[in-house]
Amino acid sequence: MNKHQGKGRRLRACPFHPVKAPEQGTALVRRTYAMILAGGRGSRLLQLTDWRAKPAMPFAGSLRIIDFPLSNCINSGVRRIGVATQYMAHGLIHHIQRGWNFLDDQFDEFVDVLPALQHAQCGSYVGTADAVYQNIHLMRVSEPEYVLVLGGDHVYKMDYSILLADHVANDADVTIACVKVPLAQARDFGVMAVDTNWRVVDFQEKPAQPMSIPGMPDHALASMGIYVFRAEFLYECLARDHDNPASSHDFGKDILPALVRAGLVHAHCFADSCVNMVGDLPYWRDVGTVDAYWEANMDLVQVTPELNLYDDNWPIRTHQAQLPPAKFVFNDDGFRGQAMDSMISNGCIVSGSTIERSLLSLKVRVLERGLIQDSVILPKVQIGRRVRLKRVVVDKLCILPDDFSAGLDPERDRRRFHVTDNGITLITPEMLGQHVHQAR
Repeated sequence: MNKHQGKGRRLRACPFHPVKAPEQGTALVRRTYAMILAGGRGSRLLQLTDWRAKPAMPFAGSLRIIDFPLSNCINSGVRRIGVATQYMAHGLIHHIQRGWNFLDDQFDEFVDVLPALQHAQCGSYVGTADAVYQNIHLMRVSEPEYVLVLGGDHVYKMDYSILLADHVANDADVTIACVKVPLAQARDFGVMAVDTNWRVVDFQEKPAQPMSIPGMPDHALASMGIYVFRAEFLYECLARDHDNPASSHDFGKDILPALVRAGLVHAHCFADSCVNMVGDLPYWRDVGTVDAYWEANMDLVQVTPELNLYDDNWPIRTHQAQLPPAKFVFNDDGFRGQAMDSMISNGCIVSGSTIERSLLSLKVRVLERGLIQDSVILPKVQIGRRVRLKRVVVDKLCILPDDFSAGLDPERDRRRFHVTDNGITLITPEMLGQHVHQAR
């Protein structure tokens, strides 16, 4: 029996109910280095990621998706952070340098941007494991005892100190954070099975037929792409993987399945460390499709949104542009600047138009007598007079001319724009024949 078998001490009485972790979690974060993998394109977001990486996508009006794992790190006390970038990284690097440069390296606190190494032995990152391998030398400088590997493209609020405490309580070499998801969605994730001690006994990366949770035939246990490793153990795994010519150098495809077969992996239930519970369920979203992105943003304009962005105890930080407050002008019948059940970001001006159940990002300008409903408008969009929009996502820097309409006639929209299976119309500058040269 290896040291991981027979370990029965758990932090929870029920797989999906939160239980407070031991207090040592607050000390563990000081011995932890976080590596955020933020190099992916996110191709399922279609044209939205033609010019930006998925972690750089605007979200909730003034945030970027990368702000969630970064804020979780800071709020958890993890303040030695590397962000591995690759695809269309300029906008992401710009955001991190300007919005996340407040840590003090005199106290060994930092957020480092880590592009792929460009030397004779290394080119771009080949896979998620290779992205960490190429930066081992930088992690070693910080001498961490634990390495926290995070994805940079999910929306959630999590206390990593509880995850770390769970990892230590199990005397684990590696721990995977997991969440239950509908079985129909599970084929987009790594899916696992666990025993009664929450040791992972099976792991399948994006299986065509996902295995369900015992007793819950409509749900699967999915990896969140969040891992904790003992640092030295991680270095050994990465070196061995690097020397394997048959490997694709990916955590989900190569490293984790091999460790699971060896009985070395434990699971951590996200409900135990989630900061944003919705009833008994933890809030976690993969906003990896246009429909999912629209839905997650639309949820924020509800009277009681599932994601609480107004929690002073767990703030989501970002780069705050110096902009004036949103402004609404004109107040005549049929010519009134107004917004209902909506979020309107700083720098916006709504002139005599109506906004309903929509989200306007930074510096959106809306001219007279328009109607915008159930829509997500990204930064610096200019909307002309008498424009009508319904169930659309409008990309940054679009200019919508007077009398423009979209979302009202799907067949007409399909001739110019992209319409999703759920009827959301995506509009980008290129679709409008507009050529922009500013990084998104």
